[in-house]
Amino acid sequence: METPAPTSCPYLLSNQKLLHLVRHAQGLHNLEAEMNRGSLTQFTDAALSPLGWQQVREQRENVSASGMLEGIEVVITSPLLRTLQTSVGVFGSEEEQDHCGNKTSTLNHPPIIATELCRERMIESEEDILWEADERETNEAVAARGIKFVNWLLGRKEREIAVVSHGVFLQETLIALKNKCLHLMDTDPFTRFGNCEIRSVIVFNESVECIPNFGLVTGM
Repeated sequence: METPAPTSCPYLLSNQKLLHLVRHAQGLHNLEAEMNRGSLTQFTDAALSPLGWQQVREQRENVSASGMLEGIEVVITSPLLRTLQTSVGVFGSEEEQDHCGNKTSTLNHPPIIATELCRERMIESEEDILWEADERETNEAVAARGIKFVNWLLGRKEREIAVVSHGVFLQETLIALKNKCLHLMDTDPFTRFGNCEIRSVIVFNESVECIPNFGLVTGM
């Protein structure tokens, strides 16, 4: 997996927020899909695969070396297991023992907050609070929820925020934003995220507020 150097930007205006968008590392459901195309076992809440944990370790080194970890004030994550594991693995505290045997944190570790707003598209489950009978969330609905989520982020006090979510949600959200944000990466912002990939964008309050109907768009 290629893990391009993350981007940080200390020169933000008062109406701007820097968002580091992260797709979760490889989950067991991703591995199953690669091994058995067309016959995917249904995972309701897959954990990370061994490769996923390796991706987390590599990205942890990247964000630490780039200085990004020191700038992030909060991590907002989907509540599913693979995103929680990615959030803690990449951005969580890293502890070591001092000469007295006490555990001490060696790096900045921002708080991690889970919200349903940035979870994967609805799953057909009676226990899923976003579930609607006989219906899965459309790309348009995912995009609308993405803009609602970004507006929620804009209302928070933090200026630099990491978001750990899912490929479809992140892609549809960026498509909905279109030219309403500044992309800080060289990669095409509208393509599918790789596992554990980080893309950084600067979002402007006024730009998102002017998107009608929470940015309903058609899928790619």
